[in-house]
Amino acid sequence: MSRQRTNKLGIVVRSIWERGEGKFTLIVLAFWLVVALVSLVWTPQSLWATDGYHVWAKPSASHWLGTDGTGADVFSWLMAGSRTNLLIVLLTVVVSALWGLLLIAAMVARNSALASTSVVIIDALISIPTVLIALILAVPMGASITVIVIACGFGYGLNLARVARPAALLAARSAYVESALANGASGWRVLVSHIIPNILPVLAVQLSLSAGTAVLAESGLTYLGIGVPSGVPSWGHSLATSVKLINVFPLTVLWPGLIVTVVVVALNVFGDVLRDAIDPVTNPALRQIADSAEKEGER
Repeated sequence: MSRQRTNKLGIVVRSIWERGEGKFTLIVLAFWLVVALVSLVWTPQSLWATDGYHVWAKPSASHWLGTDGTGADVFSWLMAGSRTNLLIVLLTVVVSALWGLLLIAAMVARNSALASTSVVIIDALISIPTVLIALILAVPMGASITVIVIACGFGYGLNLARVARPAALLAARSAYVESALANGASGWRVLVSHIIPNILPVLAVQLSLSAGTAVLAESGLTYLGIGVPSGVPSWGHSLATSVKLINVFPLTVLWPGLIVTVVVVALNVFGDVLRDAIDPVTNPALRQIADSAEKEGER
């Protein structure tokens, strides 16, 4: 079983890499991860080293991307910000996935009252903007990464459940689920073993979109003063501190804006290529493994 899973993982990775957009996404995400890890132990300049005589400086040998309004090295802050944004994305994806799967379980429950009530509640909550949720949370909690993660995870989890409901409902009413329940399988086992595997392509797309939107949300919420607190490096913080003088010093806005754009595009595209790679319908190699396993089961 473990060897089969390893083979499937290899097929998925190879299928992604064989596509041009897949190469782009894997390279960008791998580079992001490497930079985030390196920034834990090294940056070209200290984050707290400032030079009042060289503020808003142009790129040079000592400051590769120039300096900001305090004379701090822009490249070093962007490197350190990569780990903050990576942490926010990972936590947001986990929270939205857990919250979304919990809602999906309620929406496809055998109890018709619970299922119908869940649908109505989700339709009502999904209309609440993420920014409004963040503003409400910021009142007692202040500006923090927690505010971003909770607000985004809550909103994106609702979207995940709403989009994945048709596929989850189709799987929950299938013959093999009926058979599993008749043989005494619990609702949790049915969810994990039958429903989730059948909605993985939908989950892949939605979670990758959530990851990309989380990067944008961090920038927007930090600009509003309710995101990453002052003094904590992030791409949104770099944008917020430099956008006020964009007409005078456009390069300081260009670098974080370019990074955010590339990463968001990579995350959004990654969902599409991952969906095609993990779906046996669109991946012949996986379909061949599934057919082989089915034939062995019949023997």
